[in-house]
Amino acid sequence: MRNLITFNRSPLIKARRTMDRSTIVMVLISIAFFSCIARAFWIQVYDNAFYVKQGDVRTEHVVVVHAARGQIVDRQGLILATSVPVKAVWADPKEMRLPPQNQEAFAMLAQRLGVTPGQIESRVARTSSFVYLKHQLPDATADAIEALHVEGIHESPEFRRYYPEGDIAAPLIGFTGIDGAGEDGLELSEEKLLGAVDGSKLVIQDRFGHLVRDLGYVEVPRWGTTVQITIDSKIQYSAYSALRQTVDETHAESGSAIVVDGRTGEILALANYPSFDPNDRATMTGSRIRNVAVTDVFEPGSIMKPFTVALALDLHRVTPTSLVETNRQLVLDGARITDDANFGTLTVAGVIQKSSNIGATKIALTMQPRQMWEMFHALGFGQQPKLVFPGAGTGILRPWQRWRRVEQATMSYGYGISASLLQLAQAYTVFSDDGCMLPLTLLKGSTPSVDKACVFSPQTADAIRQMLETVTRKGGTAPLVQLSGYSAGGKTGTAYTATPHGYNHSEYRASFVGIVPIRNPRLVVAVSINRPQGARHFGGDVSGPPFARIAQQAMQELNIEPDEGIEAKPGAWADKPNS
Repeated sequence: MRNLITFNRSPLIKARRTMDRSTIVMVLISIAFFSCIARAFWIQVYDNAFYVKQGDVRTEHVVVVHAARGQIVDRQGLILATSVPVKAVWADPKEMRLPPQNQEAFAMLAQRLGVTPGQIESRVARTSSFVYLKHQLPDATADAIEALHVEGIHESPEFRRYYPEGDIAAPLIGFTGIDGAGEDGLELSEEKLLGAVDGSKLVIQDRFGHLVRDLGYVEVPRWGTTVQITIDSKIQYSAYSALRQTVDETHAESGSAIVVDGRTGEILALANYPSFDPNDRATMTGSRIRNVAVTDVFEPGSIMKPFTVALALDLHRVTPTSLVETNRQLVLDGARITDDANFGTLTVAGVIQKSSNIGATKIALTMQPRQMWEMFHALGFGQQPKLVFPGAGTGILRPWQRWRRVEQATMSYGYGISASLLQLAQAYTVFSDDGCMLPLTLLKGSTPSVDKACVFSPQTADAIRQMLETVTRKGGTAPLVQLSGYSAGGKTGTAYTATPHGYNHSEYRASFVGIVPIRNPRLVVAVSINRPQGARHFGGDVSGPPFARIAQQAMQELNIEPDEGIEAKPGAWADKPNS
C-alpha cells in the first residue's frame, strides 16, 4: 500500500517560500499610498500657508484704482475744469518682438501714436522695463490701437484735464501738468483740495485676466474735492469779449478787466486778453499764460487821485468846494508838473472831474508824507495781496522817510507808486463800502467780511462817489461811460510806460476804475489796456467804453434794479463856488 502524504504535511508547504511579484506590487502600492497620505498631510496641514500663498499669487492681483481730480465750477455750478477718462499706451520690452512680426499693424500703431516705427523701437530698446509710449489718448484712439493686437503693447486708464470754457478764463483757472498736478492759476493754488491720490485694490482674476472677485481696497483712493469759485461765467464772458474787441480796435498789446461785488468782495470776473487755450498746450506761450491782472504791476496814473483827495477830506485839509489854482504848469523843486489844459481855478471836486495833476499836487502838499504812506498802506499798496494766487504782484510803495516833495506830489496822481489791477479794484471798494476796503475772494462761501479795513469815514466815501459821478458827465474825462438805466462813476488813468531809461512818452497804459450804480454801489469794475496805438490813448477814450459794456451786462445778469431815475442828492456841489 502506497504511503499517503496529507496536504498540510506537503514538503512544498513547509519549504521556505520566496516573495512573488504580486506581493512586491502590493508593497509598492502601499508605500505609494502612505506617501500620498504623508504628502497630503504636509500640504494640507504642516505647510498649508505656503501653498495657499502660492495659489493666491497666481490668482490674486493688486490693481491701481485711479482717482479723478476735483472739478472747478463757477458760482452757478457751471464746470470750468474737469477730468475726463482717457488711456495711456505702454510697451513691455520682454513681450515685444523687435522687429515685430506684423509690420503692417506696427506701422498703424506708430501712426495712431503720432510717431514713427523707428521711434517706438528706439524707446523700447533703451529699457528692460515697461515704457510709456503715449499719455492721455481718447478712448476711440485707444480702442483702435487695442484692435491691432501688437505684441507687448498694453493700455491703462488715466485722466485728462478738460476746460469747457477754453481761453475765456484760462489765465485764472490755470492748467495741470502731464502728471495731473496743478502748475498755474487756481489749479495750483487750490492743489490741496483739487488733488487726487490713486489707490489700489486686491482682486482675483482668471487666466484670461477677467475679474472673478473683488477682495477690497489695499489703499483707498482719495478723490479730489470740487472747488466752487465766485466767478460768474456770463459776466466773465462779457469781460473777455469787451477786452478782445478793445484790444483789437486799438491795436493794443493786451488788456485786463476785473469785476468785484462791492458789497461782499467776491470777484465775479477776472479776464485777460490775449489768452490761451488750456486744452492745447501749443498755445501756452509767453505772457499769454500769466494772469496779468494779478501778477503785473504798473504806475496807475490819475486813478490814485481820489485817494489823495479822500485823505485830505478826512484830515479836514480841504472841503469838496475848496478852490485850487492850477494854471497848467507848476515847478516844484526844479521839476515841472503839467496838466492837459489850463483849467484855471477849480474846486476840489473839479480837480477829480478834470483830472488835474497840479490840483492833486497842491492838495497832497497840505498833508504829511507819513499820513499819505499810511493811507496807501492801509489800502494794500506795496503789500502781497491776501488773495492766494500764484505770482500775485506786490507793487512798489517806498518808505515815506525817503520821499522828496516832488515824489510826494507825483504819488498823489499815480507816478512813483505801482500796483496791479487787482490791487486797484480792491482799493476802490473803499468807496463802494462807505470807507471800508473789502478783502477780495475767489472761493465761494469764504468771504472774510470781518476783515474789512476802514480807511475813510462814510461821509468822505459818499463825497468821493459824488465826485466820481461827475467824471462820467459832460466836462469830465470819461463822457463815453454811459449806461442805460444805471448811474456810473469812476476815475480815468493815463500813464506813460516806464522803461529802464525813463518814461516812454509814446506808449501809454489807459485805465478806468469805476462803481456802478454810483448812487447805490453794487459793483466795482476795473479795466486797463496796455499800449493802445493811435490817437485814442486816454483812459476815458480807451477803457471807458469796455467798462460801460461790462458793467451794463453785469447789471442785467445780476438782475439789479435800474437807478437812473433817482435824483441827485440835495446839495450836490460839483461846480459850486467855495462857500
